[in-house]
Formats: sequence, structure tokens, C-alpha cells
Amino acid sequence: MATEAFTVRAESELVHQLDHLADSLDRSRNYLVNQALKEYLEHHAWQIEKISQGIAAAERGELIAHEDVMREMEDLIAGKAQGNL
Repeated sequence: MATEAFTVRAESELVHQLDHLADSLDRSRNYLVNQALKEYLEHHAWQIEKISQGIAAAERGELIAHEDVMREMEDLIAGKAQGNL
């Protein structure tokens, strides 16, 4: 896979934490930054996809009434408080 260099400015404390983690894991700073970027992009791509699906469902009229959602949440909370979940 081709790579491309770019520069990032970060707070000194973040750089020190990154270097400490890199040393602890016997990995390079570059490796950890690439891993972090991949995870960040995957996470946000997932969120955007789910939001897009929700908007599309709403546009199709596939909605749940607020009262029904609140009732279900209250039941879940009550069940959790009673140790049923």
C-alpha cells in the first residue's frame, strides 16, 4: 500500500503520551498514529452510515412514537434497577 507523509501539530502532552505508549508497546509513533487514524475513520464511517440509514427510514415514514420510545426506556431502566437485565 502506498504511503504519503503529512505533518500534524499536537499538544506536547499528547506527543509525550504517544511516545510513552510507543515505547511500552515496542512500536513506532508512526505505527500508533496510523492505527489511531484507521480506528477513528472506521468509527466515524459507521456512525455516518447509521445516521444516514436513520434519516432514510424517517423519510420513508418508519418512525416510532416518542411516547413508545420513552415507555421502552423506562421499562429498561426499571428492569435494570431491579436486577432483571
